[in-house]
Amino acid sequence: RKNTKRVPSFRKLLRTSQIKLDNKLKNKQYKQKSAAKKYRKEQKKLREAVRDAISRKPFPLEECKKKQVARKWEEKEEEDALPLDMMDEDDLKLMEDLAQKASFLTRDLSSNEPVHVKKRKHESVIEKYEKVPRRLQTEPEKEVIHLLPIKDKSGIIPQAVEKPVLNVEHDEEEDTENMEEAEDFNEEPLPVLTPEEMADQRRQKLQERKMHIAALASAILSEPDSNIKKLKELRAMLMEQDPNVAVIVRKLVMVSLMEIFKDIAPSYKIRPLTEAEKATKVKKETQKLREFEEGLVSQYKFYLENLEQTIKDWKQRKLKKSNVISLKAYKGLAEVAVKCLCELLVALPHFNFHNNIIVLIVPLMNDPSKMISELCVEAVKKLFKQDKLGYASLGVVKVISGLVRGRNYDVRPEVLKVFLHLRIKEVELQKDSEDIAPKKKFMTYKEKRKNLSRMQRK
Repeated sequence: RKNTKRVPSFRKLLRTSQIKLDNKLKNKQYKQKSAAKKYRKEQKKLREAVRDAISRKPFPLEECKKKQVARKWEEKEEEDALPLDMMDEDDLKLMEDLAQKASFLTRDLSSNEPVHVKKRKHESVIEKYEKVPRRLQTEPEKEVIHLLPIKDKSGIIPQAVEKPVLNVEHDEEEDTENMEEAEDFNEEPLPVLTPEEMADQRRQKLQERKMHIAALASAILSEPDSNIKKLKELRAMLMEQDPNVAVIVRKLVMVSLMEIFKDIAPSYKIRPLTEAEKATKVKKETQKLREFEEGLVSQYKFYLENLEQTIKDWKQRKLKKSNVISLKAYKGLAEVAVKCLCELLVALPHFNFHNNIIVLIVPLMNDPSKMISELCVEAVKKLFKQDKLGYASLGVVKVISGLVRGRNYDVRPEVLKVFLHLRIKEVELQKDSEDIAPKKKFMTYKEKRKNLSRMQRK
């Protein structure tokens, strides 16, 4: 007899039974119900806590007074109680048993040990916080400075130091004493100087400044490579703030710096270094030379800017905020600044910022002040006579032509007479006219015939 039972397929074996699926669904529903029940219980507790807090009424003052009287009465009763020496042995044993049962009364509530007490059903959340002992701040808490911890075999040991408490009252007393002393000091009148004493004091200050300028200048001229920082110190004296000696000191510093730059400036133009040149390693001597050149160019630039600002302030009749120098004194300063620029124009035509000096000097040739105009004209004449290469002369001629056009030819005759001192010996007028004349686009018949051969001419 053949077995008619069919063998279950592989897919049927893998299929999950319906009972297992029902069990899974029941478990899921049970978990959801328990979670919802737990959430409802928590919400109920919160509602009860809020209700207790709202329903609780503040104690009236009369009840507080009654409680205080009751406490005093209990204290009196405790005082009247018999001492332990006069109690019987049975009473002592009874007291010890009661103490063991009521050990929670002697427990240190400030400790972090858990208290094994059963929770009551109607115990509210706020009552738990009320049971926490309060601490009165009778003394100020000491501040602690936390230091770096120390690592040991046992582990990391934290370190802390108490912050020292300063005696504020003592400090306040000292401050008041110092203020009183300062007031007493201010109340003392300054000594009144006679005109002779003031003149002596001014002469002494001026002598000190002169000695300082001379010391700095001699140090720079002796070793310019290593004393380039002193050049900055000397240039800072252009901002002298003492009103008694400010004008003379600034004039002396201007002239001193001009002579120093004329002496230490190299016979070539210093160009800025590229990024690749800065990145490459060089010898110490080369690096020192680079630093000197960089410092020299920067200080020379700042010096020229100071001279330009002095001239601008005088032209615009501006006073600085400090009001150290009057407007009348500014004219003398401006004249010295123009003299320095004229000297540098003639002495350093090859050095940096020469075109900037030309742009400053040429407009001053047409200045209303006769003295400044003559200074600039004479400087340009000297430059034309000395200039052998012609590059500086070309720059001056271009700026003058621009000035004349900008003024609509309304300039002094001295400005144009300067061109007579140019070093021009020969002028090829024909060549210049050919260069200026427009070129012809088409050749004439005669020009074409010249280029043709004999056969082509026939």
